[in-house]
Amino acid sequence: MRLRLRTAALTCLTIGLLAGTPQLIATGSDVPPPARVSVDQRYPVPASGTYKVRGHGYGHGRGMSQHGANGAAHEGLSHEEILRFYYPGTSFGTARQKIRVLISGDTTSDLVVEARRGLRLRDMGAGTAYRLPDDVGASRWRVSVDGQNRNVVAYYANGAWRTWRPGGADALEGTGEFRAKAPITLVTPSGAYPYRGSLRAMPPSSGSTDRDTVNVLPMDAYIQGVVPAEMPASWEPEAVQAQAVAARTYAAFHRARSVDRYYQVCDTTACQVYRGVDGEHELGNAAVRATARQILTYGGDPAFTEFSASSGGWTVTGDFDYLTAKRDPYDDWSGNTVHDWSVSVSAARIASAWPAIGRLQSIRVTSRDGNGEWKGRVLAMSLVGSRSTVRISGDEFRWEFGLRSSWFSF
Repeated sequence: MRLRLRTAALTCLTIGLLAGTPQLIATGSDVPPPARVSVDQRYPVPASGTYKVRGHGYGHGRGMSQHGANGAAHEGLSHEEILRFYYPGTSFGTARQKIRVLISGDTTSDLVVEARRGLRLRDMGAGTAYRLPDDVGASRWRVSVDGQNRNVVAYYANGAWRTWRPGGADALEGTGEFRAKAPITLVTPSGAYPYRGSLRAMPPSSGSTDRDTVNVLPMDAYIQGVVPAEMPASWEPEAVQAQAVAARTYAAFHRARSVDRYYQVCDTTACQVYRGVDGEHELGNAAVRATARQILTYGGDPAFTEFSASSGGWTVTGDFDYLTAKRDPYDDWSGNTVHDWSVSVSAARIASAWPAIGRLQSIRVTSRDGNGEWKGRVLAMSLVGSRSTVRISGDEFRWEFGLRSSWFSF
């Protein structure tokens, strides 16, 4: 029915790990183009009709390489040393406040939770919290907007949905929030999932009768549900700790720029993957505890800690002074299966993707970022065909054929 990611502050895409698989994470600023060097690298169509594309790394390459962090930890670096290497010039600070997380999997227009002892409903308009009764036979509790008078009404399920009147009133003065000391189980179209903190039913816009579910919880409780989704918790402890700090800092960065928005970060690959209590792992929780509240700062503010799966041996310039292109000696180690890669792409597939060129005759790479083999990542290239020539970016070619990065050659 809906997926309301208001991403005014989430504009660019990065790539991370999800148990070894790529994930998209939205960044918070427009990234300038990296340093550009002109090249003239021509690749005629092979006699076989199929190019072998070779490449390095996985993701955009800005900030921390997750495989590189694991390689550095294998060499004995602490999580602080790993972070100083990938984010030079930053300092260590702390993040204490709660964070508001959009739960995008709840695509209904209401908020439903499973009944449990100690569950409370807070009227955010009146500021009053009501302890929900245990003696009405409720299996679930719900808040939704009455379609006729647009009042926010509370219900409980006991064979059917029955109205519950908080404090004797027919409706809440504002929106509703479920609270409990223990995790609350959210009911969604795809299943029921437990979350720490509280669950709010928030209007996505003024006057809307829909409600988005927002999880409000302490920062470190949130990070417990993030870390195993972004890096295997079984990796070297110092690498997982570095991931915990990077993820916490990323969230603090967006929180600082979304103070007044009803949510500050989402739970999908458009932001950072967050899976609540079900996503936690004892080793990931240990990494969160070991780095409790720790973040990176720059100029006193949370840093923008971009990260990707593998730098391929060179990081890429980003939008801040601490996101700088540099040789990465930690990325190339035996455990990194994506430091080097290769795939086959036929000339026919390329021509099919850009039919205006006609029959593909050759590929010409005209610009790279200047770092590493082949002079680095592809910035600009041309597809020369029998009818016309099309100019595209390295990222366009990468996304069209599912390449792991824009650092490739033919």
